[in-house]
Amino acid sequence: MKQEEMVVDILPDELWWGGVVNDGVRMPFSSESGVKRDLNSHLAYNQGSPLLLSSKGRYVWSEQPFRFEIKNNELKINGITDLVQSGRSGESLREAFLYASHSFFPSHGTTPDRRFFNVPQYNTWMEMSYDCTQQKVIEYAEAIIENGLPPGILMIDDNWHIDYGVLDFDSKRFPEPKKMVEHLHGLGFTVMLWVCPFISPDSSVFRALRRKGYLIREANGHPVIREWWNGFSAIIDLTHPEAEQWFREELDYLMQSYGIDGFKLDAGDPEYYAPEDVTYRPTTPNEQSEIWARLGLHYRYNEYRACWKMGGQPLVQRLSDKNHSWGLDGLRSLIPNGLAQGLLGFAFNCPDMVGGGQYEDLIRPDFKVDQELFVRYAQCSALFPMMQFSTAPWRVLDSKHTAICIKAAQLHVEMGGYIEELAVHAGMTGEPIMRHLAYVYPDMGYESVMDEFLLGDRILVAPVLEQGIARRTILFPPGDWVGDDDSVVVGPCKLVVDAPLERLPWYRKK
Repeated sequence: MKQEEMVVDILPDELWWGGVVNDGVRMPFSSESGVKRDLNSHLAYNQGSPLLLSSKGRYVWSEQPFRFEIKNNELKINGITDLVQSGRSGESLREAFLYASHSFFPSHGTTPDRRFFNVPQYNTWMEMSYDCTQQKVIEYAEAIIENGLPPGILMIDDNWHIDYGVLDFDSKRFPEPKKMVEHLHGLGFTVMLWVCPFISPDSSVFRALRRKGYLIREANGHPVIREWWNGFSAIIDLTHPEAEQWFREELDYLMQSYGIDGFKLDAGDPEYYAPEDVTYRPTTPNEQSEIWARLGLHYRYNEYRACWKMGGQPLVQRLSDKNHSWGLDGLRSLIPNGLAQGLLGFAFNCPDMVGGGQYEDLIRPDFKVDQELFVRYAQCSALFPMMQFSTAPWRVLDSKHTAICIKAAQLHVEMGGYIEELAVHAGMTGEPIMRHLAYVYPDMGYESVMDEFLLGDRILVAPVLEQGIARRTILFPPGDWVGDDDSVVVGPCKLVVDAPLERLPWYRKK
């Protein structure tokens, strides 16, 4: 295998998408963009795939990660070029995607549990962070219903357990977990638990796994102790079949003993592994991320934030944690990065938590919720394939703003049947549920539209993403579009529409 450079000449007006989801805010890449990305171990803490797609029907794919750069009318690929496949299939972004999907990451044929698409998700993270308890979880669930939000999927986030790797409820904070889960089920919630591949190095589980050889090791044979956002931990070696079986048995025990429905499988980023790690089966940091993702295929209810490859598989993929911000580190990143998820094969995608899920916001002494921003977050999320709350709207908003967020959640439920149909279609074909305007309408100059999207081919969504704005400009593709306000717009055209705080502009094609 040869390590060398491949050069692809960029065609006139050709634009490119691909690589990592967090670069969605920079897509599409033009011939002069100067974008660089090394896919080896660096996926910017979200999903990534060794795939590039162009507006002219061209594609680049490799089973292994590569480095790429676009500038001076050239796309340069560096890596094991013997493994890189490139070509052209048709004349459009959609044709390039469908060929690549069918050829390189064919669809599994199934979806995650369909409930993901027709009810909201609720996560305890921003309400409780590391201090979740049985009583707080029950109060949170009951308050969701009391405040008029529909029950949905409830994720109990970090620190429900005894320790990292000791996967059982802490009896002091969760004295009767089975009764808690039964109560949550009775309220209409599906219950998921947060888990990660890290093992606390001063636990009995660590000592047992070390004796069995189930931990990733250094060259000297000692278990790797690696820093992550919660401290320093060892890492389970999922290349070891018996280690994987042990981990799955731990998860299965939680389902059988307490009635847990599934798992949020956090971390698994290539950044937390190293090329020199010693494992049962030789592997790379990117492959470790892929192996962690494959674990989720055993569970109908799963969620990931980090993933390598795995396009076309029935895995829920959430965007990385966003700031409580109007900028490209917050609200304005949701649509471009969500579109990038779909184009990289991750059709079953979810935005970050409404209002942002960045822990650093919680610990800033000057942090204050912007009620307008929170509402616009909820509206932007409402017609994604999924939506997720964490910060309780009724706690941080007044009654007016809370009511608008409830309306957004209800819209998601009302559209659930249509979204579910699109999810079934995605499970069969791999097509994104959330689609770029240029994906559906090529050669119309829509490639750089970052503040609108299509849900399937028939629903146009144009949320307000700027502070203090009550009107916005919408690009309407060809066709007759009937608005949520019953207006009819004949496209193609560009039109300024009223969008007061109470309104999420969206249109259905006749």
